Amino acid sequence: MKNDFAFQLIAWQHSYGRHGLPWQGGDAYRVWLSEIMLQQTQVATVIPYYQKFIASFPNVIALAAATEDQVLVHWSGLGYYARGRNLHKAARIIAEKYAGEFPREFEQIIELPGIGRSTAAAICALAFHEHRAILDGNVKRVLARYCGIEGWVGDKRVEAQLWQQAESLLPKEEFPRPAEERARERGGVDSSIATYTQALMDMGATVCTRSKPKCALCPVQSDCVALKTDRIAQLPTARPKKTVPERNAIFLLLMHGSDILLEKRPGSGIWGGLWCPPQFEDEMAAKSWFVQNGLSASEGERLETFTHIFTHFKLHITPLKISLVVKLSCAAQSGSVWLDVSEALQAAIPTPVRTVLQKLSHSRRMG
Repeated sequence: MKNDFAFQLIAWQHSYGRHGLPWQGGDAYRVWLSEIMLQQTQVATVIPYYQKFIASFPNVIALAAATEDQVLVHWSGLGYYARGRNLHKAARIIAEKYAGEFPREFEQIIELPGIGRSTAAAICALAFHEHRAILDGNVKRVLARYCGIEGWVGDKRVEAQLWQQAESLLPKEEFPRPAEERARERGGVDSSIATYTQALMDMGATVCTRSKPKCALCPVQSDCVALKTDRIAQLPTARPKKTVPERNAIFLLLMHGSDILLEKRPGSGIWGGLWCPPQFEDEMAAKSWFVQNGLSASEGERLETFTHIFTHFKLHITPLKISLVVKLSCAAQSGSVWLDVSEALQAAIPTPVRTVLQKLSHSRRMG
């Protein structure tokens, strides 16, 4: 069963898996970048970001030499910005500690910021052809169904079971003989660990999907416990339901002509290191800050509230636009900058700020 699982997935990958992704067959740097971008983000969304990122930072040295702001500009819109900050930190460590050469050892890779067990294993398997098991979100779903493992995959006990299965289902170590010779013995299919790893990812993304899985196209359907016991819809077990917290925020849009004041957020927390308008919990706090800074303005305009959804909470944002008579000095407001709205749209800003600025830009053009 174990050998059949690996062999069948490898054979399926050659014929039906994805082969045109821009990072496939790339070096460790490109594999690493794609793996980080693909965390919590779909392939179709990632591809244009990846291509733009690679064009600007073609290798570790180029990424390490960039400023955090330059990196976050390229990450703007992808979300989960800690990924971009950690990517930059890791690049600088690789440049300093490994002279710009991506480390080959699993133990070295997993020590880098933002890299966990599954990501490190994926880099080792795809770039260095080491026999390492991966367990990303898609693979968890495939193995939970195939092995009939009940329970929420985020539970430590369930995750331990999944890791055990992921390790046991790996293809056997390849013999030290030419790939062509090994392929002939297996009917023209090379038992490459890189091919197997990609097959697992592709199966979860295209066949064993969360809803409406295409079981008729699955190469291992005959041994799938979930299919045989009619539990496809029940496995993996859904995440325990929680009430999603809701929060409110005021974006204080301080305008002087076409310029807007943006502040650089602290490195930790949501939107860490990105540029945002001053943010407050309520309108009273925003206006209090405004008065404390000795600002004079024309009548403020309360714009339409909109909602931005994070993984763990919803944020209801109300932009409060105030046109200044006198521009606030950036020297008086540390970590802030005045930018024309069109320039601000090119800066490292999070998605909801981009939404607000695009509306401002549109209003100015229409006006």
